[in-house]
Amino acid sequence: MNDQAKFQRMLEILMKLSGSYGYSVKQLSENFDSSERTIYRYLTTFKNAGFLVDNNNGYFKIDKKSPDYKDLSKLIHFSEEEAHILSRAIHLIDDENKFKNELYEKLFILFDSDKAVNKIVKKESSENVIKLKGAIKNKEKVVLKGYRSSNSDNIRDRIIEPFSFTSNYNYVWAYDPEAKTSKTFKVARVKEVVIINKKWNHQKFHKQNEIDVFRISGAKTIPFTLSLSLMAYNLLIEEYPLSEKYISKKGDKYIFDGFICDFSGAGRFVLGMMDQIEVIKPISFKEFLNEKIKRKTF
Repeated sequence: MNDQAKFQRMLEILMKLSGSYGYSVKQLSENFDSSERTIYRYLTTFKNAGFLVDNNNGYFKIDKKSPDYKDLSKLIHFSEEEAHILSRAIHLIDDENKFKNELYEKLFILFDSDKAVNKIVKKESSENVIKLKGAIKNKEKVVLKGYRSSNSDNIRDRIIEPFSFTSNYNYVWAYDPEAKTSKTFKVARVKEVVIINKKWNHQKFHKQNEIDVFRISGAKTIPFTLSLSLMAYNLLIEEYPLSEKYISKKGDKYIFDGFICDFSGAGRFVLGMMDQIEVIKPISFKEFLNEKIKRKTF
């Protein structure tokens, strides 16, 4: 890599770290196709350049108290009006377009204001997003009142420690003391967010796990391969645009070769198109589908 390309990458990483949320060295390494050793070198360079690099349990970001942060923010952050115009433009993009989420992610990184939430997030969710942002900033626990869970098939209150959002504010990452793990909660399923003024006490367990293309998160990944017809391929990339990067064409079939974090999301898709999809692996997923069919629980 030449010097210009290295400088460009360093600047891109600096811009990402100047947003609201921290990123682990592993995440930065994967996002920017660099070794973890290189990322650590860049972090040291930022410190030597005068930026205060905040390390919050392994998640790094540029501290806004840095002497040069104000000048940097003028270059890479949008005003509310600019963010609103860009958000409206992104909204016009077809939901099936694979670049839509990437554009939103960049907008959220470069624009840090609660006012922007009202411009970007659906009206019925914006107040809850703002409360969650405040709880994250103050490291406070919240109650998700009347949370409608698809996994447990019930509606009840959940006490959580929120610590980050997915790129489009649709999900919040939080530690669930009841389940003793970090997971995502869909903001649209929350009736009301109530801040209970209790500080986090499980911060060492705050971890953003992998999210598969079916929007299911988990602490582990499972190698997953499907053979799809043209119809199944079209539906997959339309409903789950991020799946496209894992698909290749083989003869008249399309091969999805990637990973999943749980059988539930992929299971719902495959069961809906059983005559158009062949499961290659894992065998345990085939057993999962057979059990679902037997019990008719899909």
